[in-house]
Amino acid sequence: MKLKIFKDSNPIMRQKSLPVEMPLSQEDKDTLFAMLDYLKKSQDDDYAKKHNIRAGVGMAAIQIGLLKRMFVIYYPKSETEYVQYALVNPQIIEESIKKCALEGGEGCLSVDNEHQGLVHRHFKIVMKAYDLLQEKDIVITARGYDAIVLQHEYDHLDGKFFYDRIDNNNPNKPLFNEEII
Repeated sequence: MKLKIFKDSNPIMRQKSLPVEMPLSQEDKDTLFAMLDYLKKSQDDDYAKKHNIRAGVGMAAIQIGLLKRMFVIYYPKSETEYVQYALVNPQIIEESIKKCALEGGEGCLSVDNEHQGLVHRHFKIVMKAYDLLQEKDIVITARGYDAIVLQHEYDHLDGKFFYDRIDNNNPNKPLFNEEII
């Protein structure tokens, strides 16, 4: 399945995604696996260069034009361990008061322009969802970078971009007691 990444200028990207009917259809499963495969290949430098794609750690269905509440995540945690999910109908059920942000800001496969500034997120979240890779409902407790990635993809489901969270008046000013990662 060849995937076309929609850019932030496309009006569909600002729409709210709809819940996915369960159990998952074969088409939805195939889509999630294709999205995951895209992320894995995007992180292979040779493949990415040959196909002129940027490396990504997450992708929401809306980014390929599907208004469905599902996204995938894939990135290395260590030399031998990867964080990977194919989440359907995720819900954030808990979030910390403490905030965090990536020092260099965030990026997105759907955003070509630079958006400088801190993207303020919750340091810790608890998310529940169906994970296709485990074929069951799961609860994820994530902190720091892991929480940032989950929130970034979750925002896409509600038509939001990371740059919507940057303070235009003070883009690089951390919040009180915010952890910069």
